[in-house]
Amino acid sequence: MNIENNELDVNFVRSQFPAFKDELCKDWVFLENAGGSYVPDTVVDRLTKFMISTKVQPYAEYPMSKIAGENMDMATNLFAKMINAKSNEILIGGSTSINLYVLSNALKHIINPGDEVIVTNQDHEANISPWRRLKDYGANIVEWKFNSDDHELKISDLDKLINSKTKILAVTHCSNIVGSVNNLKEISDLAHKNNIIVIGDGVSYAPHGFPNVKELDVDFYTFSLYKTYGPHLALLYGKEEILKKLPNQNHEFLKGQYPYTINPGGPNHEELVSLIGIYEYFENLYNHHFENKNLSTLEKIDKINNLISLHETTIANPILKYLNERKDLNLIGKNKIQNKDRAPTISFYSNKKTSKEISNTLLQFKIATRNDNFYAWRCLEHLGIDTNDGVVRLSMTHYNNYNDTVNVLSALEKI
Repeated sequence: MNIENNELDVNFVRSQFPAFKDELCKDWVFLENAGGSYVPDTVVDRLTKFMISTKVQPYAEYPMSKIAGENMDMATNLFAKMINAKSNEILIGGSTSINLYVLSNALKHIINPGDEVIVTNQDHEANISPWRRLKDYGANIVEWKFNSDDHELKISDLDKLINSKTKILAVTHCSNIVGSVNNLKEISDLAHKNNIIVIGDGVSYAPHGFPNVKELDVDFYTFSLYKTYGPHLALLYGKEEILKKLPNQNHEFLKGQYPYTINPGGPNHEELVSLIGIYEYFENLYNHHFENKNLSTLEKIDKINNLISLHETTIANPILKYLNERKDLNLIGKNKIQNKDRAPTISFYSNKKTSKEISNTLLQFKIATRNDNFYAWRCLEHLGIDTNDGVVRLSMTHYNNYNDTVNVLSALEKI
């Protein structure tokens, strides 16, 4: 089938994910995607094949080892193409939290006593704590707070916080609670006019469309690969001209060999190779929907991103509308997705029931979700929400379908 860019064939999409045929999973509406997504057959196949044939020390000359090393390099090279980076500008680590802690440790050398580091209260803690710890090296931590009324980060507020002492800005591309997509390009432009290093957290953005890091012009960008249909790994991009200046965090003999210098230990080999399966999945998705096979990887990703965005808008907006109209429920963030300004990550809480009670009710209707602060406790604290009970989060992605939407709306009626 080839439908040339009209709409996402979600039946084809779901056929690529073995979970939808699995006895344990198949009857559930899975809405915990922001915590970790299902994986396609291509990822499982790559992982299995590596473990059977090439689970040896890589980069030797005997065939099993040589193929292992070639596939590890291929995984990195393919992902670099998908996000418009050079292969020596990305590293794969165990998690976004680990990658950002290592990065903050590498950047601490640029901090002088009295310098300022800006963090937000909208981020996941992974992109806050590592930078707050720079106060141990003399930094003053400045918090860019989101607006309590519409839950948005305002560029005008950021502009007021920046001064000649500001050295680092850490900001989320998309909040894992609010769901809003922040204008990272505009933020980067403002920061760079003031010689500030920008670290963008794309964990809640990338599952809904891989970023073009050169267009965003961020200095560093990270996201979790286990939320973009792969294994429990994370990607960190860094501009080459900055990476080459960072102090070595790895073995002494690797000094000067960026990006390995800020990737101590390196990634799990078999999981790294399975990332090829993510590329293959998106290649299959493109080939199913489009006829022109002569486009670059980046051009194909852009077309797929648009298909995904349209589909996710269609399935998420009815839920956003319903929650916004329920007077006893409080929707966090925008009540409608328009022009990719919001992810289908939907958080809410009740005036009458605990989030735990609501989550338990949804589970009775086989809606796989949960209540939590989702490591964004500063965000909930700013909104006056109990950080222990948290919010209920319904996080959708492109393999969810309209039947899922109908089932969620039906279950919400019982709350």
